[in-house]
Amino acid sequence: MSSIRIVRASLIAALYVVLCIIFQPISFGPIQVRIAEAFVVLTYLDPAFIPGIYVGALLANIIGGLGAWDIWFGSLLTLIAGIITWKMPNEYLAPLPPILINAFGVSAYVAPLYGVPYFFSVLWIGVGEAVATYIIGLPILKIFKRNFYKRS
Repeated sequence: MSSIRIVRASLIAALYVVLCIIFQPISFGPIQVRIAEAFVVLTYLDPAFIPGIYVGALLANIIGGLGAWDIWFGSLLTLIAGIITWKMPNEYLAPLPPILINAFGVSAYVAPLYGVPYFFSVLWIGVGEAVATYIIGLPILKIFKRNFYKRS
């Protein structure tokens, strides 16, 4: 991996953590809009972003206070979402993996931790992910694609 790609991944990791801290009240819980998840769609352009979002999610989840489930399982789900996003056939489908994986996967431990019905959590985490990835992430992806990347 070239040094510029390492820098880019590191910047994404740092931005992910900072955004989770700034928006902490809406970044964790059964109803969440984790703004930092907007960066997961960037893995569509470059797999070098995958370790960045994983490390960012891991550090954010350590700070977030939901414990081991969120630290290990939540971060793993973000990693999986990033890998699948990289494999998506077009940019308009790129936000789908983080939406589906986080809605169903994160809800598996968030719902019992907060004592809310599983499908309530799936719905609200899915809506939050859609806001983060389609409304915020897709425009960021288009800016990066237009200005920094040509997908091969």
